Amino acid sequence: MSDHESPELVDLFTAYTAGPDSIGAHLRACAARGRSRDPLLVVTGADMALYPGDGTPPTVLPYRMTNRGFKELAAVSHLGTALSSLAELYHREPDGVWRQDAELLLRRTRRARAANSAALWRDRIDAAALRGREESVAAMVDYACAITERYLLRALAEPARYFNHQTLRDTYLDDGHPETPVSFNRIMVATFFLVGLDTSYRLITWLDERGIDWARAMVVVVGQIGRPTAGVTWRTNSVAGMVLAASRGKLPLSHLYIAPHAAGFATPVDGDLREVRAVEEQLRQLWAGTRVTVELGGAMFDGYPAFDPGDETTGRPHPVTGPGTSALVTEQPVIRAVDDWLSLVTRLRLVMEDPRQLLSGAVTDYAAQQLIAHDNNPSAVTVPGLDNEPYPAFGTASAAA
Repeated sequence: MSDHESPELVDLFTAYTAGPDSIGAHLRACAARGRSRDPLLVVTGADMALYPGDGTPPTVLPYRMTNRGFKELAAVSHLGTALSSLAELYHREPDGVWRQDAELLLRRTRRARAANSAALWRDRIDAAALRGREESVAAMVDYACAITERYLLRALAEPARYFNHQTLRDTYLDDGHPETPVSFNRIMVATFFLVGLDTSYRLITWLDERGIDWARAMVVVVGQIGRPTAGVTWRTNSVAGMVLAASRGKLPLSHLYIAPHAAGFATPVDGDLREVRAVEEQLRQLWAGTRVTVELGGAMFDGYPAFDPGDETTGRPHPVTGPGTSALVTEQPVIRAVDDWLSLVTRLRLVMEDPRQLLSGAVTDYAAQQLIAHDNNPSAVTVPGLDNEPYPAFGTASAAA
């Protein structure tokens, strides 16, 4: 028996939805027209576009592709995860590919260490938020490569002992081992923070220059940002957090929507904004259509309990870690100070175990908050895991062995 649809009832269904001439479509278009003069900020995984409103041409910031030093800092940050992954590979398949992978990592760690220098960070990478810290960053990278090289050599000689998670934690990742005056956990925090610091600095600067009226602003984050399961809520989307920070609390949370399945636009090439302009009306309708449904619910059901975003909002306090607190956290804990290592490292674990999180967002919100607290001056911000840490000078690369 074939499926049957009643054409009369289907017509009734499409009277409200599922078509360009439906009541719902007309309401979305009407709502968008009512907001046509309001600024619309659209964020994709690579770009940020501001549509000032009333037909004024958009401006675009390609914040991801112009993120100087991101891959270089991420390469260093990944060393801890790489060693942990090698330990897991050895544990699962002792006769597998772990040795060739470890030897490849050793060769590339040595090459990276040889290429690292303060001049590289100052003169070639030249990330705005790292200026004045090039010597410290180079020392951190040299140290990170040196202790990784040393660990790999030992692990290749004694894999059962060193490709072991307990040994890795005790002698490389965690604080307290005499051979590692700065634990690699601190280096991971520092590198994530530096990336967040630079990205936040450029976004905040760009948004400040736009002079946005945040009380009227419409903000929508579209498409995939990070891994497929990440960044789909207010609290787990680090770019949304940076925008909220940049508004200095003036952007209502109810004006920011995250639409992971919505299409945005490709990064403009050679200043060609035709595609960016072409999607403005569609994106305005996306935002306004979402907003008008919220408002419609309040009008239809006035007197009933209203929706409360609860712990999804950045306005709610983060959980606090410390003696006597639960061993479990459901959200990123609050960072109480630059040396609050329990919370900082707990965030590293949480962004790996919680598939909703952006891996790079472990401390990005804290970096943005610190920038705002220091008048958007990166040099005034203390970088946990970098500033005031006792990075020793190893001398030549062979000394690490």
